[in-house]
Amino acid sequence: MQRFNFQIFRRFWTIAKTYWFSDEKWKARGLLLLIVGLLLAYTGLSVVLNNQRGELISALSAKSEDRFWQTVVIFIGVLVVYAPLLAGYTYLRDRLGLAWRRWLTTHFVERYFADRAFYQINQFNPDIDNPDQRIAEDVKNFTQESLTLVLVIVGSLLEVIAFSGVLWGISRELVLFLLAYAIVGTLATVGVFGQPLVRLNFEQLKREANFRFGLVRVRENAEAIAFYQGEAQESAQVNHRFMAAFDNYKRLLGWELGLNGLTNAYEFIPFILPALVVAPGIFSGDIEVGKVSEAQGAFIRVFFSLNLIVARFQSLTAFGAGIDRLYDFATSLGQIEKPEETEETEEPEQSEPDATAVESPVIDCEITPALSLQNLTLQTPNYQRTLIENLSLELDGHSSLLVVGPSGCGKSSLMRAIAGLWNSGTGTIQRPDLKQLLFLPQKPYMILGSLREQLLYPYPDIELHDTQLKHALEQVNLADLDERFGGFDATEEWSDVLSLGEQQRLSFARVLLHQPQYTILDEATSALDQDNEKQLYSHLAVTKTAYLSVGHRQSLEAYHQSILRLAEDHTWQLKTLTATLGE
Repeated sequence: MQRFNFQIFRRFWTIAKTYWFSDEKWKARGLLLLIVGLLLAYTGLSVVLNNQRGELISALSAKSEDRFWQTVVIFIGVLVVYAPLLAGYTYLRDRLGLAWRRWLTTHFVERYFADRAFYQINQFNPDIDNPDQRIAEDVKNFTQESLTLVLVIVGSLLEVIAFSGVLWGISRELVLFLLAYAIVGTLATVGVFGQPLVRLNFEQLKREANFRFGLVRVRENAEAIAFYQGEAQESAQVNHRFMAAFDNYKRLLGWELGLNGLTNAYEFIPFILPALVVAPGIFSGDIEVGKVSEAQGAFIRVFFSLNLIVARFQSLTAFGAGIDRLYDFATSLGQIEKPEETEETEEPEQSEPDATAVESPVIDCEITPALSLQNLTLQTPNYQRTLIENLSLELDGHSSLLVVGPSGCGKSSLMRAIAGLWNSGTGTIQRPDLKQLLFLPQKPYMILGSLREQLLYPYPDIELHDTQLKHALEQVNLADLDERFGGFDATEEWSDVLSLGEQQRLSFARVLLHQPQYTILDEATSALDQDNEKQLYSHLAVTKTAYLSVGHRQSLEAYHQSILRLAEDHTWQLKTLTATLGE
């Protein structure tokens, strides 16, 4: 219970305050104040409607026609104001929730792509599952549910204050009983169902996301699965993910059954108790019949206001699970500093600290005009394996280097280190700013966009004429690509409509258009025949870019000035080559 009340609230406020103290705070606070004003007016009119309902019944019981019609006129007049007021309140509440979601989503997206956090989370933080769902779904639920919950709490407080006065004038015993009954019910519900429902809802969100992710992977890799005839295995995996969500939801339904049984019985009392308390006064003639309806209406409004946690407990636990997921995600992105937990928890067993966990060495990175490695020792991110030891080399602005070696010796890992994706090890990497480097992986990345955007990626703001784009396509043997799809503004699923070889040639066109200071090619021509490979490197050689290639083909030696051979025992050899390119 302590965790549900304190830790969830603290995490909620840690995330929420980023918006309410942002540059949009005055607009948001002003809109919230207007909504609370409408809520206050709505509550006041609700009291008037409840009183007039009692008056209506009393007028009928007393057979007073004038009193009856006077009450009807007042009742209708209040409704004329009440209906648009409630509609306006609902609209402004949802509009504020939408503005909050826009701001928070933008905030998370910016942090997700800052400093390549998306890569770090995917590679080194497996506890943060399905970040796409956390940004798309959890942010939406957080903003909508947060605002709704806060306004429900404010509305409940206003109703308790307003209707308790009405109820106190009819029967003080009802008010005292109501307070005690609501407190006992809330404590019992939270104590029994709190932790299990939070845990199960958290797990349900995770398993549902895993199920959707499995289906997305099938769609993205449909051709490969079809070639392998892997339908049975993929179907089994998708079904396994679904059954994991299904089994957890069955357990969740079991706890909800107990919760619903308790709340249904618990909420039955308010419908009969006011009549039992007021009945003696009715029979004695001291109280009008309409007071029964008035007392019952006020009692129910106060009861359900005090009974907020019990009535909304299932949605609150699901909301709490979403807060946990969003809080962990925000912590991993560095948006918030994770405070020490103050709840009482079991002390973990003490163990000897791992030396690498206490102080892990990292590679120094310096921004310089030329690319060089100085005494570089590269390790895997978990520091369990050394790939390269004491490597030193320099690649000036007119050089070309080929990196070869057996699989697993660290060729691609060296590219990751140069790009700043891996920094586990020692030594120094000196390189230009990353905007002066262009990396071509073996499987090119095809963005969602037009052919023009494909060619200009990752710097779409560069201004190039269509004739320049056409010339680049001709250089990489894709002269008719624009005509084939209807021009440079054509949008397709490029990873589906282009073969791997065409994608590799398209990525080479990016180099020819941008002409970065350095180009890093990791098996970037593996899907090409030797004629196409020679043509691409021929064009690359006459640009102003130096290049470093990773590959296995011996034919690549003809296109480079030097070769770096990596070995499985962490050693390396650097030799000069006699390039025959252009001969």
